[in-house]
Amino acid sequence: MAETTFWDLAGFIRDIPDFPKPGIVFKDITPLLLHPEAFRETIKRMADHYRDQDIDVIAAAEARGFLFAAPLALELGVGMVPIRKPGKLPYKKRAHSYELEYGTDTLEMHIDGIEKGQNVLVVDDLLATGGTVEACCKMIQQCEANVIGCAFLIELKFLDGAKRLPDYPVFSIISYD
Repeated sequence: MAETTFWDLAGFIRDIPDFPKPGIVFKDITPLLLHPEAFRETIKRMADHYRDQDIDVIAAAEARGFLFAAPLALELGVGMVPIRKPGKLPYKKRAHSYELEYGTDTLEMHIDGIEKGQNVLVVDDLLATGGTVEACCKMIQQCEANVIGCAFLIELKFLDGAKRLPDYPVFSIISYD
């Protein structure tokens, strides 16, 4: 296949109506992941956006965020810190609980994952309401580190998730109004 300089990456996102519950249109990224050239282009676009920024480490919330954070970290030559649900990490952890629409949730990361003063890029596959990424950013701030931005493959602008992240530049490759 000839090298292409532009990809319509949104064409690799599949809509799944009424998943996980009625009224929701799930944005399925697996067609993009199945297409190596499209996946490579996705990582290239993210890397090009952040290549000249001073990033020490990338943090990503489980699980789909890992799919983009790991190759991006390799491309930028920085480490990657997984942020997970409770009970998934084996070492000493830092935890952050946050409010959901109905109840609370908790995220954890290893205590040695992010150091004071580091510049951290938060990566996830999709920005919807922003609650999970906001919680990641707060936990990173508790480490006395700097969140330099939040990167996403997809942003659902109609859910206003970026409004929960007013202190951080938000970058997304694909936006749905």
